Amino acid sequence: MIAAAGFFAEYGREMLQSTREHLVLTLIAMLISCAIAIPLGIMLARCRSKVLVNAAMGLVNIIQPIPSLALVAMTVVLFYLINEFLGARVLPTLGTVPALVALVAYALLPILRNTYTGIRQVDPAVVEVATGMGMTRRQILFHVQLPLALPFIMAGVRISTVWTIGVATLVSLVGAGGLGDLIFRGLSNYRISLILAGSAPAAALALLFDWLIGRLEKWLAPSGSQPTQAL
Repeated sequence: MIAAAGFFAEYGREMLQSTREHLVLTLIAMLISCAIAIPLGIMLARCRSKVLVNAAMGLVNIIQPIPSLALVAMTVVLFYLINEFLGARVLPTLGTVPALVALVAYALLPILRNTYTGIRQVDPAVVEVATGMGMTRRQILFHVQLPLALPFIMAGVRISTVWTIGVATLVSLVGAGGLGDLIFRGLSNYRISLILAGSAPAAALALLFDWLIGRLEKWLAPSGSQPTQAL
C-alpha cells in the first residue's frame, strides 16, 4: 500500500496528463475514421460496380499489413516529401497531425469492412417488403438497413478503437504525446516503474473501451444475432 502510494505520488500527475493526451488522440482519430469509413461503407454496399468496390477495399486493405511503427514513420516521410515538392513547409512533419493521419489510416479497415458487410447481410426479402410498402431507397437505408447493420458496425468500431489505443503509444515518437512518452522514457533508462506508469493505463484503456463498446454492441444486436468482425 505504501509502495503504491509512493508510485502514484511520483508518477500520478504525469500519468493523468499522458492519459488525457492519449484519450484525445484516440477519440479524434476514431471520430475521423468513423466519419470516413461508415459513409464510404454504405456507398460501397449500395454500389453495383464490383470493380469499384474491390478497388476501394483493396486500397484500404493495403494499409493493414504495414507494421504500425512503419506506418507512423512513413507518414512523416510522406509529409516531408510533400513539403519538398511544394517548396514550403505546408504540412508539419512532427506532432499531432502526422500522428492522427497514421492512426486514422490504421483504424479505417475494420469499420469499413463491417459497415459494408452489415449493409450487405440484410435479408433481401426485408428490403423487398419495405419497397413494396412504398419506402424510398433513402428510407430503406435509414429505417431498415442501418438499424439491422448497426451491431456489425459497432463491432468494427470496437476493434478499431482497441487497435488505435495500442498504436497511439507509438505516436509519441513523432512528438504527439500520450502514454508512449512514459513507456519510451522508461525503456531508454530501463526504469521499470516508468514503463509501468505508461503501459498499465494504456492496457486499462484498451480493456475498458473493449468492454464498453462490446456492451453497447450486444445491446444493439437484434435477438439471436451475433455480430462479428468481417475481416
